[in-house]
This record gives sequence, C-alpha cells and structure tokens, in this order.
Amino acid sequence: MLTPHRQDTNSLYLTERLNALGVAVAFKTIVGDNLQHLSDAARIALHRADIVIFSGGLGPTEDDLTREAVAAALCIGLSRSPEILTAMYKRFAERRVSMPENNAKQADVLDGADVLQNNNGSAPGQWLDTVVDGHRKIVILLPGPPKELMPLFTEACEPRLAASLPERHFAKRWLRIALMPESKVDAIAAPIYQTYTDVESTILSSAAEIQLHFLCAKPTLAEAQQRVDELTSKVEDALDEAVFSSQGEPLEEIILLRLQMRGLTLATAESITGGMVASRLTGVAGHSDTYIGGAVTYSAHLKKKFAGVSDEILKQHGTVSDQAARALAEGIREQTGASIGLAVTGVAGPGPLLDTDSIEKPCGLVFVAVSDGVSTESLQKTFTGDRDRIRTFAAQQALDLLRQKLI
Repeated sequence: MLTPHRQDTNSLYLTERLNALGVAVAFKTIVGDNLQHLSDAARIALHRADIVIFSGGLGPTEDDLTREAVAAALCIGLSRSPEILTAMYKRFAERRVSMPENNAKQADVLDGADVLQNNNGSAPGQWLDTVVDGHRKIVILLPGPPKELMPLFTEACEPRLAASLPERHFAKRWLRIALMPESKVDAIAAPIYQTYTDVESTILSSAAEIQLHFLCAKPTLAEAQQRVDELTSKVEDALDEAVFSSQGEPLEEIILLRLQMRGLTLATAESITGGMVASRLTGVAGHSDTYIGGAVTYSAHLKKKFAGVSDEILKQHGTVSDQAARALAEGIREQTGASIGLAVTGVAGPGPLLDTDSIEKPCGLVFVAVSDGVSTESLQKTFTGDRDRIRTFAAQQALDLLRQKLI
C-alpha cells in the first residue's frame, strides 16, 4: 500500500461500516512490512483509540507480520491453534495440494483472542477484548484481500461491536458548490458552522467544485439529523444560488432532473471539451429522453457542418469567441430539434491559439453559451492550469451556466 500500484479500499469500507455503528474514525495509518515499524504503529494506535483494526499481514510469508507486531505491542504471546492447523491441512488436502510449512504461521493466535472464521480464505481473523493502561481496547485483525475482509467484518465483527458500543447514531449532509474559490466559500460558511460545535465540518476542494461536509453524532438518529439539517439549511441560504446540490448529487444529475421536470430536451456542441459534457450527462442513467445527443465540433469545418456556424462569424470573430459559442448553442439546438442548446469553445493549450481572425487567443480562454430559442446567454472565462484542468473547468462552467438558466 506504500507503492502506487494498489489503492487502499479497505479503510474506506471499514470507515463506512463503523460510521453506521456510531463509531468515528480518527486515524488511519499505512505501514510497510517492517516488524519494528508495525509494532511501533500498533503501540501508538492502542494508546490513542478504543477500537483498533489491523487489515492485512495475516498471510503465510515472511513479510506477513501483523500477528507478531500486535503481540509485541501488547506484550503478550502467540499460541499455535491445533484446530486452525487441522482445518488448514484439511483445506489443502481437499484441493489435493500439500500444505507448505510456512502456512502453519496462520494458525498463530494472540493470547486471549477469539478466532474469527474466514470462509473465503486461509487466514482467520482475530478479536481481542483487552485492557491497556486501565482502558478497555477492542483489537481486531482482519485479512487484507477485500473479498475476505468485507464479509468477515460484516458477519463476525459488526454484531460484536454493536453489542459492545453505546447507542450512537451519525447523520450526514453535504453541499456542492461549483466554480467558487474555496476561500470565498469558507469565508461565508465558517461563521455559521463554527457555532455548531457538535457538528464536524469539512471543506474539500475538487475539480471545479467545493464540497462542504457536515457530520453529527447523537444518541438518536433524529437528534443528529435535526442538527445537521439545521446547519446545512443555514449555510445553503448564505451561499444562495452558488449551491447546486444539498444532498450530494452531481451537477449533471441536477440539470437532467430539472430538464425532465419541465419536459425539456438538451443537445450539446463541444469544441475544447471534446465530449466531456456529453460524457457526464450520459453517465446519469434514465435520461435518454432528456439529453438527446450532441456533437464534438473540434474543427471549424464541423462547427459549420454540425451546428450551422456561418463563415462570416468564423472569419470575423474566430472559432474561440462569444459569437462562435452563441452560434454553436443556437445551431445545435436547431439542428437536433432540442429545447435547449449548450455550447463550449476555448483554448486548452499548452500555448495560445492563432485563431481564424488572426488574433492570438490566450491559453485558458473559454466561452460557453446556452440557447432556448427565445434568448441566448453566454459567458467568457479564463482558467489557469494545465490542459486537463482547463478542459475540466470549461465543462463544469458550461453545465453550471445551464443550471443557472434553469433556476
């Protein structure tokens, strides 16, 4: 997990399941296959948390060291279980394969631990309810492969944890804001969420969007939900139309739902984004009657052929211009018969564009337009960053302009 070749999905799953039980995850640590490093990390974890879960390192090889590391951290021994060893020999015999000697270490059990049967692999899990420095600790050892860890945790650990924990429930809400700087979002939201000391607030920045996450734990779900809903409502009111989702839905889903509710259809013409807008729209299931299609009009020739952009506009203003964006939106709407046409054109870089009007257009310059047959609205933006970032922001801007038109 310390290499770029594998992603840590186990901790995400465990966090979700623990939150459902009312347990907040305070720390996650990834440690390499080094006994000293592992035992040091185990000691730290045991002193700062009540529940400590170890995943992986329960296999038969020399670098599978979790059992030994936890035993060292707790200053307890390991005992080889005859029952596990017998079951392992039987498992190999059923496959008509001799069991290698090193597999026997998988039968080593922490003193005082309960063995958790693994029906999907050879390494059993372990559960130890113990005391460290006068405080109760629950220590859980789980195999690393997700197909083994997930069912073992769900079937063997969740019921035990539920029986051991006080009644506590989590409620979550999150807001999504398009194309507003993180500092501005926080300047508006922080004075509100800072007064809710019982709600955990997190602000996250992703591609062309800011997310505000709110999490509250209470003895009952109703209490937790009331607090988090109250805070979310106040922040949403303060941010006003900048918020495009208050339940976590992506921007494209919000747009398609609004179009569907009004019985409208949409078509797109994309230049700089090369189909990114269409890809996001078609990624939402069940809306083929709403988003009817579009065209990637990357060249001037296809801008004319697929969206009917005139030679006059292209010669006078260029392919990257407000006039071209408006013509693309109007043209794709007319060509497809859609209720609304959405268009985006721009310069993704890495350098400037010498457009057909012989004027150099800077990298990051973007024009978006939306037309409903009655009026056409457009917007000019300049985005910074590399080619991928500019294209991502251009697609987000196009979708957000349409969202604002549908408010």
